[in-house]
Amino acid sequence: MIDFHVDRSSSVPAYAQLVRQVREALRMGRLHPGDQLPTVRSVVTSCTVNPSTVLKAYRELELSGLVEARQGAGTFVSGSLGETDPHVMARLRVGLARWLGQAQEAGLENEDVQALIASVVAEDTLNQMRAGTGASTQKPAREHRVRAEGGAA
Repeated sequence: MIDFHVDRSSSVPAYAQLVRQVREALRMGRLHPGDQLPTVRSVVTSCTVNPSTVLKAYRELELSGLVEARQGAGTFVSGSLGETDPHVMARLRVGLARWLGQAQEAGLENEDVQALIASVVAEDTLNQMRAGTGASTQKPAREHRVRAEGGAA
């Protein structure tokens, strides 16, 4: 089961933070179809948010086909994201943790790291749009490029 948290200092609305956490857990293999999400009441209690916030997040996840509400039983994962091999994800995570350590040693704070990552992702997306290619056709090239640059791969 997933443990939600809400960052009150974030500019991202609480419901969107909950949605993001479910999507990330699906991508990272921490949630799978059939898993039950915490009850609205338990999320309200643990995150001190309004029930409508949790309901909005669950509704958005349901509309995107990732969860389904079962009357009287709860909310269950019904879809998946990122069918990436878990071993690849684990290897990339280790490399990213190493890189994060280097960034912290260089004096970067968490916000600096997030801004740097966001800028690289945005640049990569723009380059894909210019080239007229989708992300799925770029995966091998990106992995190769990161490996060649001594990065996380």
